[in-house]
Amino acid sequence: MTESRSALDIVEGIDLSGKVCVITGASSGLGRESARALAAAGAQVILAARNTEALAETARWIQAEVPDARTSTVHLDLTSLASVRTAATEIRETTSAIHILMNNAGVMFTPFSRTRDGFEIQIGTNHFGHFELTRLLTPQLAAAQGARLVILSSGGHALGDVDLDDPNWERREYDKFVAYGASKTANILHAKEADGRLQELGIRAYAVHPGTVATSLARYMSKSDFSQLRKFAVANSAGRGESSDGYLDFTTPEYGAATQVWAAVSPELADQGGLYVEDCGISETLTPYAHDAEHAADLWALSEKLCAAT
Repeated sequence: MTESRSALDIVEGIDLSGKVCVITGASSGLGRESARALAAAGAQVILAARNTEALAETARWIQAEVPDARTSTVHLDLTSLASVRTAATEIRETTSAIHILMNNAGVMFTPFSRTRDGFEIQIGTNHFGHFELTRLLTPQLAAAQGARLVILSSGGHALGDVDLDDPNWERREYDKFVAYGASKTANILHAKEADGRLQELGIRAYAVHPGTVATSLARYMSKSDFSQLRKFAVANSAGRGESSDGYLDFTTPEYGAATQVWAAVSPELADQGGLYVEDCGISETLTPYAHDAEHAADLWALSEKLCAAT
């Protein structure tokens, strides 16, 4: 990730006065930095996360950084569709229109566990929870008449595809790397299919690779995990005809958040959507399964079915 532009740099000259933004995972890391930048541009920012104390602290921090910031907080636990539905109701009661929905929250390389609804924890948090939130807030996005849906994915999507026959690891031996990759692939497919389905409502969608960012997401990783990722980085680069020493080039959240903020506000993306973006630009570094239109449609149908069943 190039450290030449921070999230705050991206919003220079951008006026979001009168706009409403909802950010999940806003209590730390990329979500927190994105919230500060969008508030600095004049937006009303609804901060959503599971940790209410951290949310309150983030709101205070933004207020100190941006004295005229307008923020509010909503409790959101993406591992519970009941919580997602309660949060969506609260958000709908707060605003009639949402101009930016940033599905930023996520987990990475977690030990095997399940959400309250029985989903494998990574795809349940990263995809299914956000899928349901987006569905419930679609009328508010449509009311904005030009909304953007920004979904955080990762170059790690190349670690694994979504197994539509066993998305929740009920019949396979669990692999936390493949499961993470599958969840990030799901994020890209969600953005692709959402853009195709919702653009007639004025909603455009983008999947974002923020780079390798030093955040608390890496808390479940061991030294051997980092070694495995370095081997993957070398193999993945070789597959694209590039060279790599396998070392991960970390950046900080204030710079890592630049691309998702760019996706949310950049005039360069007007009348475009269904894109995968990185380094504040459109990227073509997708695996074939992550931009397969039929695969995206099938995942959407499965997501509707599984979310409706809980």
